[in-house]
Amino acid sequence: MSTRFGALAERDFRLVFSSTTISAIGDGVSYIALAFAILQISHNSPTAVGIVLASRQAAAAIVTLAAGVIADRLPRHLVLVVVASVQAAVQGVVAFLLLGGHATVTLLAVLAAVYGLADVFVIPAQNGLIPAVVSRVRLQEANALLGLSRSILGFGAPALGGVAAAGVVLAFAGSAATYVVRLPPVVHLGAGVHQGPIVITRREVLQGDPGAVVRGGIVVAHDDVQIKNLTVVGGENGITVDGVRGTVIDGVTVEGAKLDGIHVRLAGVVIRNCTVDMLGNRLGQGIDISFNMDLGMSMVEGCTVVGGQQGITTHSSETSIMDNLVSRTTGQAIAVDEMSMGMASHNAVRDALGVGLYCGDRSMCMFDHNTVIGTRPDAASGLRNRRGIAVFVDFQSEADLWHNRLVANPVAVNAITNAIVRTRSRPGW
Repeated sequence: MSTRFGALAERDFRLVFSSTTISAIGDGVSYIALAFAILQISHNSPTAVGIVLASRQAAAAIVTLAAGVIADRLPRHLVLVVVASVQAAVQGVVAFLLLGGHATVTLLAVLAAVYGLADVFVIPAQNGLIPAVVSRVRLQEANALLGLSRSILGFGAPALGGVAAAGVVLAFAGSAATYVVRLPPVVHLGAGVHQGPIVITRREVLQGDPGAVVRGGIVVAHDDVQIKNLTVVGGENGITVDGVRGTVIDGVTVEGAKLDGIHVRLAGVVIRNCTVDMLGNRLGQGIDISFNMDLGMSMVEGCTVVGGQQGITTHSSETSIMDNLVSRTTGQAIAVDEMSMGMASHNAVRDALGVGLYCGDRSMCMFDHNTVIGTRPDAASGLRNRRGIAVFVDFQSEADLWHNRLVANPVAVNAITNAIVRTRSRPGW
């Protein structure tokens, strides 16, 4: 099969290619159907058609440059999922308005602009994703297949839209469906205790109802998994993510893990709005993201981490750590370590033992708008590099500091072993 089907023999690329083709069909059909819908409600006004279609193109043009930058900084699979969700919602609303007789040129122009804003993210995110889902020897072939698909559907799908124009509402409903089929299935866990470890072996959204608790941990063993609104108690790690792509952890509470609260290896993740309780575990990490530098930017945002040796730590990773509250750690509160590139921004660190913010082992760090209060000396260790240091930079690392608030720490900033600290008057590396 691998010789006969070339790049399509690789499962990850096959999934991307099929979803791209399906959505392109929906896009082309809806574009022509939209023109006929506008003519119908505007009594055959070509001006109205021009206004609505121009709204879509103008909105896309305004954010084209920004879209490329954003798509490069965020997990590309997540960008594509969000775009698909927005486009499905827009097409569904258009179908509803036409079916109910409530559509106006103004409403269609606004919806077309929203669609255009979302659509402009597709190509940069997709171009960045392809090298990650196909082997290097088949990369050129994969890009050629996608280009051929776009070319064929560029005229084939609009032609299909013309055929379907007699049923304009059906065309939009079908277009919405092409985006919906790309979204993962949702699995609900009801209130009560569910015995783990739960091992997720397919693409899905694991959604907890109020009061849902998993005892024994969760293991993510497939790409494109989302875990939402659950409490996880115990387990070797509370949540383990290893060797997969596209994991999103949102609104999760983790407590009582034997090792790490959230343990990520060789995987790209987005972690939001979590609570990790590591009190009593002096050696574990609250959130540990390691060895995923080649998978693009990971993110930890809006989490509260209490206790543990390190609250949030990265190793050989490119991670954005923003708007988190970390306290009562026994090693470092936030650590960007082992040849990582990390941004720690707008975090609050309180009552850490030894070190608040750490940049070490040839890492490159940007620390801005963080508050570090009351870092305590680790007298029992007898180490000078644990004297209650708010920001500690070590071993050939480089840290840029901007507008950090350092209060009641015995040592504000310390750098050793050929490390470099730069205090900047404006943001950016």
